[in-house]
Amino acid sequence: MKRIFLFLVTNLAIIVVLSITLRLLGFERILDQQGVDLDINSLLLFAAVFGFGGSLMSLVLSKWTAKRFTGAQVIEMPSNAQEHWLVSTVQRQAQAAGIGMPEVAIYQAPDINAFATGMSRNNALVAVSTGLLNAMSQDEAEAVLAHEVSHVANGDMVTLALIQGVVNTFVIFLSRVIGHTVDRVIFKTEQGHGPAFWITAIIAEIVLGILATIIVMWFSRQREYRADAGGASLAGREKMIAALQRLQESVKQPHLPDQLAAFGISGGIGSGLKSLFMSHPPLEDRIAALREARQ
Repeated sequence: MKRIFLFLVTNLAIIVVLSITLRLLGFERILDQQGVDLDINSLLLFAAVFGFGGSLMSLVLSKWTAKRFTGAQVIEMPSNAQEHWLVSTVQRQAQAAGIGMPEVAIYQAPDINAFATGMSRNNALVAVSTGLLNAMSQDEAEAVLAHEVSHVANGDMVTLALIQGVVNTFVIFLSRVIGHTVDRVIFKTEQGHGPAFWITAIIAEIVLGILATIIVMWFSRQREYRADAGGASLAGREKMIAALQRLQESVKQPHLPDQLAAFGISGGIGSGLKSLFMSHPPLEDRIAALREARQ
């Protein structure tokens, strides 16, 4: 799913850049006030401030990042019937969901895809690919739009930012504890921090950040079921099921690149360890959940 992918990449980049900048400026010396042991209280405060800071900055930049990354063009004034339909459909769904009117955009891509992002329920972006508009019927596209509007109405990006902030805090905290331990135990540094601390902490931060995405992806999969239910409520259950079935057909096509399937609305196909990093549940599970809810 593009919104999750863009958020995670932006967040990781901000954390790494902040960490390197602070080290070059010598700011992190407050974490070693005694010159021998880490100041755990200062480290935890430092990790929380910059962990949540990176996450919230990613949230604030989410719309800008999405537009830049995908080349999405916001529909300022609809120029044809298709654009009129997109804007009016999102407007109607937003009113029904009780949120402010999101920006509506189209981006050039052959895959069947759509995403919603933004820093609040009243400051969001809903974007669809040209591939989706070309491959889906109007009823199916309406259901996809309803799914994305439901993400906005449920506040999923804000909740994601808070969860990512907690995860960041522990990643920053643990990476420095690991760096400190390696520096003291293996390289026998007795005072201050040597190069081993900085190198190990950076590597640990990146590795732990990647592993921490398992938590974020689990959250994302749970929210997909809720967004499907919201889409069914706004557009109709049969339309939502039909849209997911269309996505299921497109994912099975051999020409669809894995990276697009993994970050699109369908989420791609995963098994084993790969399934832990998938942003979406299997499409068959999502369809089954909608059918069971109807009974």
